Amino acid sequence: WLNSYNGAHLPRQRSPLPDKNSGKLGCCGWLLVFISIIFVIVTFPLTIFMCVKIVKEYERAVIFRLGRITDKKAKGPGLFLILPCTDNFVKVDLRTVSFDIPPQEILTKDSVTVSVDGVVYFRVYCPISAVANVTNAHSSTRLLAQTTLRNVLGTKNLAELLSDREGISLSMQEALDEATHPWGIKVERVEIKDVKLPHQLQRAMAAEAEASREARAKIIAAEGEMNASRALKEASLVMADSPSALQLRYLQTLNTIAAEKNSTIIFPLPIDIIQHFMHWKA
Repeated sequence: WLNSYNGAHLPRQRSPLPDKNSGKLGCCGWLLVFISIIFVIVTFPLTIFMCVKIVKEYERAVIFRLGRITDKKAKGPGLFLILPCTDNFVKVDLRTVSFDIPPQEILTKDSVTVSVDGVVYFRVYCPISAVANVTNAHSSTRLLAQTTLRNVLGTKNLAELLSDREGISLSMQEALDEATHPWGIKVERVEIKDVKLPHQLQRAMAAEAEASREARAKIIAAEGEMNASRALKEASLVMADSPSALQLRYLQTLNTIAAEKNSTIIFPLPIDIIQHFMHWKA
């Protein structure tokens, strides 16, 4: 029971390359190959077009001889020969393929439903594995990318989903690369394109952000009033110690008003005179 719990019951991961007996044809197989070679020699002018094949620079050819892979290395680019009666081949494109992950409705860890889509870039690095280990490597990778997107984002909160897209893309890339390695596929990059929130949640988040900004604005205004009152208090203390400072302030105010070129005339009244009349009245 302990061995099964540790993973002994799980199937072993398939090797990216064929086994050692995949290229052995046996006596009957070699007999058919010999007959095919004789047929090619006899009908040489006609069968030359059936034997010579061409693959492009970004393509590789996986050759099957009597249903078995003939070599551990794919053929190409350029010219290669096949036997018309016993061989067939499959072309594999090695260029990087990009596809869009359709929008997925995902329930996050904090029970928020969001719609997320992305893009995946991958390429075939082992043509033999891409042909022998999976029926359709491209289609399988697309389906796996959709399920991986759901599994990874289902473990994230909404705040992590909105702020940590780079980390989510990296974790998705590692998970996809590990899963597609037996298929001969290398996942080069995964990107989260768009995260769509429900309209009610968008309005709630906008109201929360607006309330937060209004609170910060009130705090800043209160701090400004407090600093201004402290500055006025310090200025009043300075003017109390030096009465001539108030007269200079009067003159500065007159200079400011005169710059506006209006007809208002202000005569400053010395504070000492006012104090004299106040004492006389008392």
